[in-house]
Amino acid sequence: MRSNPKTNSETVKSTDTVFQVRNANIYYGSFLAVRDVIMDIPRNQITAFIGPSGCGKSTLLRCFNRLNDLIDSFRLEGAISYNGRNLYDSNIDPVEVRRRIGMVFQKANPFPKSIYDNIAFGPRLNRYKGDMDELVERSLRGAALWDEVKDKLRQSGLSLSGGQQQRLCIARAIAVQPEVILMDEPCSALDPISTLRVEDLLHELKQQYTIIIVTHNMQQASRVSDRTAFFNVQLSEKGGRTGYLVEYDNTELIFQSPKEESTREYVSGRFG
Repeated sequence: MRSNPKTNSETVKSTDTVFQVRNANIYYGSFLAVRDVIMDIPRNQITAFIGPSGCGKSTLLRCFNRLNDLIDSFRLEGAISYNGRNLYDSNIDPVEVRRRIGMVFQKANPFPKSIYDNIAFGPRLNRYKGDMDELVERSLRGAALWDEVKDKLRQSGLSLSGGQQQRLCIARAIAVQPEVILMDEPCSALDPISTLRVEDLLHELKQQYTIIIVTHNMQQASRVSDRTAFFNVQLSEKGGRTGYLVEYDNTELIFQSPKEESTREYVSGRFG
């Protein structure tokens, strides 16, 4: 089994790269959760992480905005750079990292506040000096939600449908003006119509943002992403599960002519 994944023959230019991951090993205590990840994440594209449960997709995703720091046993070996700077340098402020790199979770999690205050919450924390009404409208428009909620901005965000709540969370992430949006299975709890609306939205958002999405939905990955990374699981003698990156390439190649047999079997539905 190779330690390093196969990647495409085209090298992403450094100026077009947001994240560079080099020999990343992710530990929880002594447990190696993900090993030997090497990849570049390109700017203004959608990158999908796919693979069976327990392969480390979400674990790696949370490394990009240092959410794993909140777990005491977490430890990273190797390097993850953001715009050329090591994200894990001692002089890097994790709070500032999370402002620049937003997160949308699997389950929509609006604050128990009005729709307006959900959007304004982050900018207020960051002492936004501009026109808040304009920012709220712009963020809701950016999430394709404005026309549906413009007459009920003072109503609770919890009063919206599931699909609307997820788009509200996307608008909330946009409001702090990040460069990157991370999405951890954002459509897993949504109906097919809401899922397609979010997917249409992603195509619009990548004009302004770099997006990384974790998904178990093969069709979704093939529809929305420009590049796809396939992760798999290696079982240890003690029954532990360590994730590793098998293959990372343009999405069309991953789904139509992957280099690795395990990738072919996964995208064709033979396992996972």
